[in-house]
Amino acid sequence: MLKFYHAPWSRGSGVLWLMEELGVDYELVHIDIRAEGGVPEDYRRIQPNKKVPAIEHDGVVITERAAITTYLADAFPQAGLAPAIGDPMRGPYLTALVYCDAVFDPAISAHAHGLTYKSGDYSFGLFDDMVAYVERKLTENPFAAGDRFTAADIQLASGIGYTMVQMKKLPERPAFTAYLERVGDRPAWKRAQAKDHALAKTVPAWEGKV
Repeated sequence: MLKFYHAPWSRGSGVLWLMEELGVDYELVHIDIRAEGGVPEDYRRIQPNKKVPAIEHDGVVITERAAITTYLADAFPQAGLAPAIGDPMRGPYLTALVYCDAVFDPAISAHAHGLTYKSGDYSFGLFDDMVAYVERKLTENPFAAGDRFTAADIQLASGIGYTMVQMKKLPERPAFTAYLERVGDRPAWKRAQAKDHALAKTVPAWEGKV
C-alpha cells in the first residue's frame, strides 16, 4: 500500500506529478494545510512539522521531497525515472534532486521575504548564485541531470514553474522558459495538474478562487 499525504497547490504538487509518472496505484490522503485552526495534531506522527508531502509505503513513512523522490524512483524502476547505481548520470541526478530542497527552495524563500545576508551566513548561499547556476545547467543540458528526463526534473520544473510563473520571484530566463516547455507536454504532468485543480475546489480556503 502506498499512501500519499498531500495538499493542492503546495510543495506536494511535485510529488503528485511523480506519482502520476510512476503509474502505480496510490491512496491520496488530503491534508488541509490551510484549514482554520491548522492541521490536526495527530498528523505529526507522519510529518513532524505537519507539512506536506509525505508518503507511507508498506508501513514505512518517508518525508522530505528529495528523500521521497529518491525512494519512489528507486522502488519503481520500471518507470525509468532514476539512473541506476553505476550509471554516470546517477551523481548529477542526485545532485540536482537534493539541490531543489537544499538550495533552490530556501534561496527563493529567503529572497521572497526580503532576507538580506552574506553567502556564508546560510548553507544555501546567495539567491543570485542559485539563479546563475540553474540557468547555466539548463543551458548546457536539456534536463536537470543531463540529456534525459529524470525524477529530478519533476522537482526542478515544479519549483521553476511555481516561483517564476505564479510567484514571480524567480526571474524569467530563456533557459527556464524553454525547459518548462520541454516538460510541459508530459501526460503525467497534465494529469497531476487536473487532479490538483479538482482537489483545490474542495478546499474552503480556495473557495471562489478556483
